[in-house]
Amino acid sequence: MEQGFIRVAAATPKIKVADPVYNRGQLECMIDEAWKKQAKILVFPELCMTGYTCGDLFLQNTLLRKTKEEFAKLVESTKGKDILVFVGLPWERGQKLYNVAAAVCNGRLLGLVPKENIPNYSEFYELRHFQEGNKEPQMVSWMDGSVWMGTDLLFTCRTMPGLCVGAEICEDVWVMEPPSIRHAKAGATVIANCSASSETTGKSAYRRDLILGQSARLVCGYIYANAGEGESTQDLVFGGQNLIGEDGTCLAESDRFHTGIIYADMDLDRIESDRRRMNTFRETTENNLHVEVEFDLKVEPLELSRRVDAAPFVPQNKAERELRCEEIFSIQAMGLKKRLEHIGCTQAVLGISGGLDSTLALLVTARACDLLGIERKNITAVTMPCFGTTDRTYQNACLLTKVLGATLKEVDIKKSVTAHFEDIGQDMSCHDVTYENGQARERTQVLMDIANQKNGIVVGTGDMSELALGWATYNGDHMSMYGVNAGVPKTLVRYLVRYYADQAEDETLRKVLLDVLDTPVSPELLPPKDGEIAQKTEDLVGPYELHDFYLYYILRFGYCPEKIYRLAVKAFDGVYGKETILKWLKVFYRRFFSQHFKRSCLPDGPKVGTVGISPRGDLRMPSDACRDIWLRALEEMEI
Repeated sequence: MEQGFIRVAAATPKIKVADPVYNRGQLECMIDEAWKKQAKILVFPELCMTGYTCGDLFLQNTLLRKTKEEFAKLVESTKGKDILVFVGLPWERGQKLYNVAAAVCNGRLLGLVPKENIPNYSEFYELRHFQEGNKEPQMVSWMDGSVWMGTDLLFTCRTMPGLCVGAEICEDVWVMEPPSIRHAKAGATVIANCSASSETTGKSAYRRDLILGQSARLVCGYIYANAGEGESTQDLVFGGQNLIGEDGTCLAESDRFHTGIIYADMDLDRIESDRRRMNTFRETTENNLHVEVEFDLKVEPLELSRRVDAAPFVPQNKAERELRCEEIFSIQAMGLKKRLEHIGCTQAVLGISGGLDSTLALLVTARACDLLGIERKNITAVTMPCFGTTDRTYQNACLLTKVLGATLKEVDIKKSVTAHFEDIGQDMSCHDVTYENGQARERTQVLMDIANQKNGIVVGTGDMSELALGWATYNGDHMSMYGVNAGVPKTLVRYLVRYYADQAEDETLRKVLLDVLDTPVSPELLPPKDGEIAQKTEDLVGPYELHDFYLYYILRFGYCPEKIYRLAVKAFDGVYGKETILKWLKVFYRRFFSQHFKRSCLPDGPKVGTVGISPRGDLRMPSDACRDIWLRALEEMEI
């Protein structure tokens, strides 16, 4: 396990019913393959040593004895292989037969987990052969010694803190109170399920939702291995649907009706981070019968095969993305609707620049007015050209306001800003931070005063990415009476505007939105060069797609700088070099810590996703916190 990542696998072998000799050979080949591919956990299906569909052959001594012999050979074959394997087989104890998942590692049988819930309905008749497993573990004989047997066994890795594995078998996860609930409460971070779930129409979708839902509820990794080809088709067909879930996310899923192994790189840091964050997730020792069996695995470098999304805030699937965009628009609009309704306000004022953020804010405000039955002309969109305004953004601001039916008001602030600079002795040729911020604060003053004139409120336009970086003028564009974009990262702002453009029936609206999308991100506070934008934000502060990536993993999971860098290198391979990624990661940490004072007094605004930066909600940190240990970790890192 490196930086919390561990490769896990679920396998469906092609078996022969009642032939443990053949089946053992198939399992050994798969174990060897998984071990060579650096998998540290491998889960096989239920009763795979014999086949699930043996029926009354389970009562035959010949089958039981041969299975145990072959299982002993299988255990022996794992010597020298650094992998924890769960194998399904029948196990006799005290003249009773149990359906167990055997945990094996490096030539050692660690323990036996019996099936707790034995189905005896519809096509299942397991009570004819198997006994319900005991919760409280007991010692049973094995070879020249003994091992633990019981449902409440946990397999804890000494060399990999955070890796604690519990097991259940097929039906156990379908019942009202699955054993995995107890396991997770007792500290299990990964659940293994050896299963033989038959195929019927529609069952695969339900099974998928069940497994991923369980991984979400328990905030755990879940490895589900299902029986497949080779099982008897006398009355049933088994599809071999294997799944690997992580906290509700599907990491890997096999094609049905195929044998083989699926792999995934599970992130135990993510699981532990979410459990720390959720105070309602409670580990408990109350009525805890669990016995922990310790084992060791080597910690080795791992080249990640896990897909790392370069845009974690944005769904990659188009249909899902469109659904998400519509949902976010609704959250933003409903937030503003409630605020206007609560204060009895029918007037909204916002600055319109022709850029992405103010465009989104205007679209949201228009929807909020529609929801309230307020005419859109009650929206006053104020364009305030100054020294850096280009004709392109000015024209887009005016056209967008007109086509949406809002009221356009133009206030040229050049004279007032020039007079202010004369008052404070600011050299007009000195294009420093005072030169820039003076314009931003003048614009905010204009908006606030117009809102007073109209008995309205100022709708803020700044987005979450800007606020995370502190890329906003304090008491300038940083301030409003309700910030509709405060929970939306820049990468998502772009997709929201694109979504609105794609949905637009008005061709003029669609064209102006597309041109806004094509315009470089800029505060336009420095004079243009040859009529074009001279000040491009991403040249100064760094690419927003990188900063949003950093923001997500820092705040959502609390990852260390080295891990975030590693993930970014994989996600942006071929887009940004390692030095570039490291440079802007350092910038992010510096700005994130130094600029928190701006976030400490943010206006109200709606949270829209799993990450938020409101000082009243998700992000409660001191404005004078020290950033040294994070930056030092990056400085000491080898790239």
